[in-house]
Parts: sequence; C-alpha cells; structure tokens
Amino acid sequence: MKKTGMKVAAFAAAALMGTMAFAGCNAGGDKDKYVYLGASGPLTGGAALYGVAVRNGAQLAVDEINAAGGLSNKVKFKFNMLDDEHNKDKAASNYSSLYDWGMQFSLGCVTSTPCLEFKEYAKNDKLFFLTPSATNDDVIKNYDGAYQMCFSDSGQGTGAALLVEELYPSDDSTIFAGAKLGALYKSDDAYSSGLFNNFWAEFSAEQKAAINVQTFTGATSTDFSTQANALKDCDFIFMPFYYEEASTFMAQAKGIVKNDAIYFGCDGFDGIDQQEGFDISTIPQEVSYLSHFNSGATEGVAGDFVRNYTAKYGATTLNQFGASAYDCVYALKDALNKAMKDDKELNVDGNLSVKQMSDILKGVFQSSDFSFSGVTGTDVTWGNDGSVSKSAVKYIVKNKS
Repeated sequence: MKKTGMKVAAFAAAALMGTMAFAGCNAGGDKDKYVYLGASGPLTGGAALYGVAVRNGAQLAVDEINAAGGLSNKVKFKFNMLDDEHNKDKAASNYSSLYDWGMQFSLGCVTSTPCLEFKEYAKNDKLFFLTPSATNDDVIKNYDGAYQMCFSDSGQGTGAALLVEELYPSDDSTIFAGAKLGALYKSDDAYSSGLFNNFWAEFSAEQKAAINVQTFTGATSTDFSTQANALKDCDFIFMPFYYEEASTFMAQAKGIVKNDAIYFGCDGFDGIDQQEGFDISTIPQEVSYLSHFNSGATEGVAGDFVRNYTAKYGATTLNQFGASAYDCVYALKDALNKAMKDDKELNVDGNLSVKQMSDILKGVFQSSDFSFSGVTGTDVTWGNDGSVSKSAVKYIVKNKS
C-alpha cells in the first residue's frame, strides 16, 4: 500500500493561482471543470447486488446532475467506483487508487467491514465521505468527516424494537398482546449481532423472557432445522442478517414455521426477492423489513427514481442501497451549492483540496439550516456525529399467502 497524502504540486499550483473552486485535484485542462467523487464496493461476489445498486444509483444521479448543467457554478461531477468484493484489504487498495485518480470526496464503502478500513485512510487524509449503506456504528465514530445516509445498526435495531412494541403492545397484564415472538441472529457476525443487541436492549426483563431467541454461525448457516423447529409457533420472527442466509432459513422452514408468521429483517433483507435460485412466492409467511425506501413507489421523487432507474438498469438491482446512493449524490450537490451561495469566493475557477472540500461539506452538513429531501426521506438532517435523522417504515416484500 503506497502512502496517500496531499498532492502538494497540484495544490501549490492552485495557491499560486490565488483561486479556489470546486474542481479536480490537478490544475488546468479538463479537471478544472469537475469535482471527483469516489467509492468502493462489492461489484462481484456474494454482496454484489448491493454494490451494483450503489454504483447504478450514484451514476444515475451524476448523469442527471451533469445533464442539467452541474453545480451552480457549472462544475460537473465525475464518479468512479472500484470493486472491493466486500474485502477490507481490497477497500484499502481501492482508496489509494481513487486518491491517485483525484478523489476529493467519497461515498465511502458499500458494506461496513471494508468501510471501517476505508475510514482510517480517509481520516488520515481528512477526506469527507457520506456512505449510502455502511451501517456499522463505528463507521462514523471518532472521525468528524464520516457521515451516513443509511440508518446505523443501532438505529435499525432500536427501530425494529419500537415497531414490535407498536404491533404487539405490552401492558401490566399481557406481554406483546399475547403474541409469540422469536428472534434469530448470526452470533459470529458483527452486523447481525449488533442489530440484535440494540433490538434486545429496548425490552424489559419480562419482555425478554417472552422472546424465543435462537442463534446460528457461519459454520452452521446451511442447516436451520433446529432453529426452525424451535421457532415454529412464533407469530413474529426478527431476523437481522443478510438475505442469502435468510432465504435458506425460509426455504427450510416451510411446513414447520406457522404459515401466518411474519419474517422481519433490516436492510440485509433488501434484494431477497431478486435472489437467484430463490422463489419468494413459495414462502407462505409475510416477508418484510425496516426500510427508508419503497421500490413500489409511483409518485413524487421516489416514483421518478424508480422509473428512471428501471429504465436504465432494470429492476433486478432496484433496492434501498441504490436509492440511498442516489440521494447521497444529490445531498452532496445541495451542500456544495449551499456553500457557494453562502460564500461567493468559491465560485471562482481553480482547485479545491481534499481537506478544504471536507471542511466545506462538514460546515454545511453540521449547520442548523441545512436539510435534504429525496428518495429515501424528507427533511433529512445529520447530527454532528455524522448520524442521519429520517423516518423508517415497515416495507412488505411479500404478503402472507
């Protein structure tokens, strides 16, 4: 891994010019007309459905923005996303390549483990990133240039618990309105266990005693017969893990778990109905998850996104990851335009360093008068810790048969 750092010659040239604007990292020529946005994600491998969706959603936004003339100073976006195969070592290598390409700000990584590695390099270079989908709480901890468009793991776990309490209210005499609740999670996976732990923390001792909790590991993720039998009488099963293993459980649980049960996950369920080799229509139970995007939207900006995305890329990768990436690019556009509106000095030609870009974006995202409305939420705001504030919904992928 080569050491990354400021491109001294390029920025020295910019300083000599005495100007500062949103442009490429190297002075002169074509780069003076662009801002450079980089990203890393799984474009191949088991998590490729997520990475391809993010690439598509971001590129769609970039194409739309550029076709409309770019930022308010007519500077346009260039976007580059490299394949990390959901591998943190490849994410580190990608960071170096993207920095050399001219990356001034980023969408970070698609998945959490690579993003934690990516973050360390971003922190060293003071690079701002807004990730559409890396949900681990640590992604934004201890670095003020890291932001999420997605809900954090703790936010999703807490949101799922609040939804359970809304669907099955408890009182002094009845726990969960008499319904039988279960939970199944992957105990050796940070994503799954993190979601479950935050879900679990919301309940009282009496409520916890009424929830049937089962676990599995990576080594036992091909045979769910024990767990299916243990959960067979549940009305609602919380399943905070990815769709590959969720679909395996659902297929093996047919005829065992009661048909009118609800299988409920978090963002890891997104794409389960598109998974090759899995026919969700054969699953009798309801399949739903906590989300900030409705792929069935027909009106408003969400409806426009669905139509434009499917026209360009088809419906196979239409999911909340792509919608979130689309919103990330537009939120960055809005933030940069606001910065230029507030500070006319940024309208002149020249170059903008990675740190200068980060300071500008942090100033906007942390300001009390900046909010964003897009496909995945309206009046979206961010805390100074980089966490997002917006509403979540229970999205039903498939109703009960």
